[in-house]
Amino acid sequence: MVYGLGNAFKSLNTYYQEKTTRIRNSLSPSRPSMSETTAEGSSSSSRASTTIPSTPNMDSTPTVEDPTQNGNNGMSRDEFRQYGKETVDYIVDYLENIQKRRVVPAIEPGYLKDLIPSEAPNAPESFESVMEDFEKLIMPGITHWQHPRFHAYFPAGNSFPSIIADMLSDAIGCVGFSWAACPAMTELELIMLDWFGKMIGLPAEFLPLTENGKGGGVIQSSASECNFVTLLAARFEIMKELRQRFPFVEEGLLLSKLIAYCSKEAHSSVEKACMIGMVKLRILETDSKFRLRGETLRNAIQEDRNLGLIPFFVSTTLGTTSCCSFDVLSEIGPICKENELWLHVDAAYSGSAFICPEFRPLMNGIEYAMSFNTNPNKWLLINFDCSTMWVRDRFKLTQALVVDPLYLQHSWMDKSIDYRHWGIPLSRRFRSLKLWFVIRMYGIDGLQKYIREHVRLAKKMETLLRADAKFEIVNEVIMGLVCFRMKGDDELNQTLLTRLNASGRIHMVPASLGDRFVIRFCVCAENATDKDIEVAYEIISQATQHVLHDSVKAAIAEEDEEAVALEEMVADLNISETPEKVLARQNSANAETGQRLERQLSKEEILAQKQHESLAKKRYTPEPLDLSSAPENDLKPAPLSPEILVS
Repeated sequence: MVYGLGNAFKSLNTYYQEKTTRIRNSLSPSRPSMSETTAEGSSSSSRASTTIPSTPNMDSTPTVEDPTQNGNNGMSRDEFRQYGKETVDYIVDYLENIQKRRVVPAIEPGYLKDLIPSEAPNAPESFESVMEDFEKLIMPGITHWQHPRFHAYFPAGNSFPSIIADMLSDAIGCVGFSWAACPAMTELELIMLDWFGKMIGLPAEFLPLTENGKGGGVIQSSASECNFVTLLAARFEIMKELRQRFPFVEEGLLLSKLIAYCSKEAHSSVEKACMIGMVKLRILETDSKFRLRGETLRNAIQEDRNLGLIPFFVSTTLGTTSCCSFDVLSEIGPICKENELWLHVDAAYSGSAFICPEFRPLMNGIEYAMSFNTNPNKWLLINFDCSTMWVRDRFKLTQALVVDPLYLQHSWMDKSIDYRHWGIPLSRRFRSLKLWFVIRMYGIDGLQKYIREHVRLAKKMETLLRADAKFEIVNEVIMGLVCFRMKGDDELNQTLLTRLNASGRIHMVPASLGDRFVIRFCVCAENATDKDIEVAYEIISQATQHVLHDSVKAAIAEEDEEAVALEEMVADLNISETPEKVLARQNSANAETGQRLERQLSKEEILAQKQHESLAKKRYTPEPLDLSSAPENDLKPAPLSPEILVS
């Protein structure tokens, strides 16, 4: 049951500002408020100091003795200070020197089982021993997503501010399923979804802090979860309507009539969401640019309604996984509105780029959407997991997910948001903290520069590949993804990609576009440079030369084998003919045999026709012909009649 969520946002702006001011003043009276900060987004006093604020002195609370001093509890406070600093040094060294490692490990499945004991240790082990094994056993099996030559999938966000924020979140150790469970966690999430929504240009109807608005935002664990919960919300909404219209029809029958839509380039999580949600999914074809168009959707809706199905949900993609194509929302949106379908927009990768105004035309038509998601943990320097989602009407989302036992209720429910009603899990991490750190420490300007640089580098790779006659570009390069293939068949391209990944010098993954095998090259590293792109191109070009060389060698070897086989056949026949004469003689013999068979069949057909006419004149039923002695190859089958084909 929802307790007063309708009033949740009426006084929230004033409430969180007043409460934040009270807390700030009690902890650090000299610190300026947010409104007193400079135009650069930080106060002059905070910039002047480089030290972390100390913990407020609370004299009434005695210092708790360290319970770990006996050495049996894993790590003492002093050890944590020491080892924590050492670990930070290790992290910095790892990222600084990551280019010296293989991008992908040279191991096989099951490698670790033989290296780690089969039983857990009874006695505690030292930090030094654990870290030694980490470097010796774990690191050889790591795929290094932050490597400058990692160009697979999409970026895995990473930055020092995000790492520090996650360290603080882990240290706090809160589980923020409700406002009461951790007020700061809930309120910071609200504010960050409002900040970020404004940064990417979402309509005000989606933003959490729009006055008297019904929209809202939440941070989920992944885009897959976003796709799933929006499908559940749409399913709940349509089922509520159908139950009212058909109160005597079984819910299972109504559910079996529901059908959702996505393009063939949509993420696999849409299909999985429909599987779990027990609704049909129709996967639609795309145009020549791999985009879902409005006319395709309109025709599918009409066809399915004619079959007695009930369309209810459309999942579109801005920046598809295979090739970063963009479904045409401006065409799809009006059709969804006309047919009262829930329109969801999945912009997991590309959504972060909308902080740059020049990319926002790609989301024209967003005003028709009911929900939207993007992953800052892909392309906004934020570590996994952090998938942001907005809805136009938060009540349509929460009504599908509310379960409210007494032990989770609290006295502030009429004035707050409880995010346990916005997703599948009850327990929630403090994800908004790293979003806050990254946005503040990079600023919008810094994040825009990062996005634009990745797009520029992708265009550079596109230029290099287009200038090389060995390659062709398959997608329209709009963001940081280039899809290419070497000219030739799919087998050659598969060989090329296998060779590249096996080298350990670069890592890419394939996709299928227009039933053709293509190779995806995505700019992923935060500090990628022109030199990185040039090196990657050289690696690809050299490997392609080797593949082409091996292919020519294999073709020559195959021709040589055929020539040897012909020579051996000539030798076996013990004649002095050349291979060419042998082939000519065989072809002539085959032709003569064919002509002889045709003449024989013609004679037999004429004879059979005469026998048939003679029997017809005598008007009696003939005895069945005895064909037991006829050679099997001389029997010509009778043609099938249309009646037989139909039956």
